[in-house]
Amino acid sequence: MSIRRATALILLALRKGHVYGFDIMDATGLASGSVYPALRRLEEQGSVVSHWEEDLSDARGPGRPTRRVYSLTEAGKKRVAEAHAKVSESQGAARDLLSPEGTG
Repeated sequence: MSIRRATALILLALRKGHVYGFDIMDATGLASGSVYPALRRLEEQGSVVSHWEEDLSDARGPGRPTRRVYSLTEAGKKRVAEAHAKVSESQGAARDLLSPEGTG
């Protein structure tokens, strides 16, 4: 199964320690309409697990609702190499497209 670029970015963000949806969005530049469905798919596939945060001492403001915390499973950690290859491939393609005409 080929990995999508958005999914690859999300896996890499999780590997880097971005564990909340909004943090993943900030790290990847992806919209919530891409991040949350992908996280659900990754969870259904067994690559990601999630739970509601318990420690609210890191809250950004009073009355902030609890957040969902996402983490990679062992299966997800194995998919990180595939994710890295996908992102590297797409960066190479972008570089080729952005190079001056006749040099790519």
